[in-house]
Formats: sequence, C-alpha cells, structure tokens
Amino acid sequence: MAPEREAVPHTRGTQICRERDSMPRIVVVSPPFASHARPLASLAAALRGAGADVHFACGNGFEDLARWARVRFEPLAVTRNANTGVAESTPQAVREAERLADFVDATRRGAIPALLTQAAHRRADMLADPHGVLTAVRGLHERVRPDWYVADQLSYPVTLALHCLRVPYATLCPGHPSYVLGEADAYFGLPQAWPSRIRPAPHELLALRASVKDNDEAFTAAFAAIARTAAPGAPAPGRAFALTSPHAVLYSYPQLPWLPVRPRGRAHFFAGHMVGQEEPLPASWAHRVTALRARTRRVVLVALGTFLSARDDVLRTVTESILRAHRDVGVIVAAGARTDALADLAGPRCLVFPSVPQQELLPHLDAMVHHGGANSFTECVRAGVPAVVLPFSSDQFSVAADAERAGVGAVLDPNALGERDVPQALQILWTGRRRPLDIVSTATVRRRGPAWAAARLLAVMNRA
Repeated sequence: MAPEREAVPHTRGTQICRERDSMPRIVVVSPPFASHARPLASLAAALRGAGADVHFACGNGFEDLARWARVRFEPLAVTRNANTGVAESTPQAVREAERLADFVDATRRGAIPALLTQAAHRRADMLADPHGVLTAVRGLHERVRPDWYVADQLSYPVTLALHCLRVPYATLCPGHPSYVLGEADAYFGLPQAWPSRIRPAPHELLALRASVKDNDEAFTAAFAAIARTAAPGAPAPGRAFALTSPHAVLYSYPQLPWLPVRPRGRAHFFAGHMVGQEEPLPASWAHRVTALRARTRRVVLVALGTFLSARDDVLRTVTESILRAHRDVGVIVAAGARTDALADLAGPRCLVFPSVPQQELLPHLDAMVHHGGANSFTECVRAGVPAVVLPFSSDQFSVAADAERAGVGAVLDPNALGERDVPQALQILWTGRRRPLDIVSTATVRRRGPAWAAARLLAVMNRA
C-alpha cells in the first residue's frame, strides 16, 4: 500500500505530500509505442524498486509492461496511432496506416524526403487532439492524485497538459539528446549532425530547415492558444518543441562531450541506457543460438526497429551479402510483418523471425546491423556489441554520427548498399581497427541505467 499522506490543497489545483520521509506517488506516462514504452516501464520498475508508489499510464495494449514492472496500470490514450511491437501488424485507423505507408515509401527516396514527409505528418502524428489529451490527463490526475509525473519528451500534448495543470513533472528524452532544444537555431526534425556517408546537399538542407521551422512556429502558436484557454493563469509555454520539465530532464543516452548545449535552469541526467534488470535469454532462443553457433563462428543480428522492418528490401540485401561474403557467419533477422516475404532466406545459417528478444540476445552476438534508433545504439554499447548503422529518418542520423565518432559503429547509406559494403564494415569492426572512446565504453555505460536514473530523479523530487 502507498504510505499515509497528509494531503492538502495546492493553490495550483493539485495536492502535495507533507510527510518529508514518505516516497512520492509518481505516474509515468508513455505514448503507445513499444520503443518508448519499454524504456519508460524500465524506469517505472526502478522507481518502484527505490520505494516510490508508481503508476504506468499508457494505451491498453501495454498493460503487460505494467505487470512486468510490478506497478499499477492506468489506461491513457495520448495519440491516435500505436505500435505494440511491429508497426505494420498493429491495428491502425485508415489514415494512420496511410501515413505509415507514405513514410516507408519516403525512406526509399533518401534522408531528406523521409524527414520532409515526417515534418508534413507531424501535426497529425504529434498534436492530433491536444484538448482531448488535456481532459484525459486531468481525469487521471483527479483519480490518482500523484505528487509527480514522468513524461516522454516526444509526447508533446502530455507535456502541454502537465504545464497547463501546473503539476510537477520530469521529462524523459527517449531519443537523441538534441530532441531537447537548447539553442534558438535548433529545430526538432533537423538533425544536429550527419554521418560521413550521408551528407545532404545544401539546397536540401535549406528546404528541410524551412519545413521544420514552419512546424516550430505552428506548434508554438497552437500551444499558446491552448494554454490561454485551458490555463490562463499559467506561464506561457514558449517554444512548443522546447517545452520540458523545469526541474529535471533524463536522457536514455551517454553523455557525449560534443552534444548540443543543454537548456539552463534544470538538472540534466544522462542514464546511458534504459535497460532494466538483466533477464536470461529465453530457453527457445538459447537453443537456437547454440545450434547456430555449432555451425558458425560469429552471429549477427539484423534488425531495423518496429517501424522500419517494413524495409524488407534492405533486410534482404544486408542478409544475403553477409551470408555470401562470410561463410562462417550466421544471421538472425527480425523481419516484422515481412517474415513471409523473407522466409526463403531461412536456412542452416539464417533464422528469420517477426521479432527477437533484443536486449537478452545482444550479449550472445558478435555484431548487429540496425537503423540507428537510440535504444539499439545504447543497448549495443551496453552489451559491448559493435554495430553497422543504417539510418533512415528521425534522429537516426544524429545517433549514427555519434556511433561513428565514438568508434562503436560503422555507418552506411541504406539506400545505396553495394554487395561488399556491409561485410567489409563488419570485418573492420571485428578486426578492431578503431577502439571505442572511453566515454562510450561498455563499462562506462553499464554503470548507469534505470536504477541510477531513478535515484537522481527521486532526489530532485524530494528537494522540490
């Protein structure tokens, strides 16, 4: 049971805890996307382990994560689309499914078309029903009466709702730290760095900058209008994409010295990764890996994330090139909804499955080919597994540039892969021609994580 509280009215519409020694009641709010919900559930479990009374608020398809974290579940819809593990296999409304297909098609045309398409979709994806989200969060707050929230930084309507309700919250940035804007000329949707193999032309960058700047102005105007109506006494929210907790921002990422300037006036914690308590590889997968090892010397995982597994053309190109070039290498492919289309690849040296237990599997691998998602990047570093990074969209170009600069991965253009590109990149990684920097060494990253982050967030909450 939660500790006894002396709850008193707060002048801003919430309640505060008067017992200095009691732990706070915290609601961790996640959008209904597996790549966001899993890290947030790991943090929820760590906060519970530190003694807090924790509730996990997410879409109905994610109640199992609350059970895994051993926290209370609160159903909360914060967006119209969802991704419970494989985007193409998750039931979607017609318009959301069309936007997903449009995005996948855009990735085939290159980096700038993909980013421009995401910018065009941003209003529908990220700010579809802000008034509805505000009403839902207000109802949640009246029902649960938490002392604090932890909000996903990319759930902008949730952050706006918390701002309007004037309740204390911390921000978790699940992607690249540049998503938290610290400078006036930084824009959400404009990569802060590019890897050496992917360098858009100046005119392409100008077009992208203009598009994301328009989004910045439109979102900021929308936030201001909503705040004026819903919370006329609250401070103005300012730039929409820069709105984060005034208390603490947590990054599921290593603290790299070349990252952009952080916003002032709040604590910044770099957790390195958001992998929860280590769990053994499921028996069925342990058997598969053992059998694969008996036939090969090395094993590589090829996985492009919960959205980009739709790029089965890249999955095929990568897998076939590895199998042809390295006769002593086995491949595991996470094929998502394209498993049937890639079934012909399966054989003695190749396993093809819709999804894999990536966090548990990584310590048993020799390399991974991934899309540059922040989770894949940090999980590989934590496991000490080198990576070939194929960025397609979003923050993946910034993540890929960090992997390249830190010496933990090789970066290639997924739309311009030659027959020898991936095999040669793997060979360079395996021969150790470049050692990782100490700041992203496995030991450095493993020292942090959800428990480290929970302790620091609770310290901020207790001080406040």
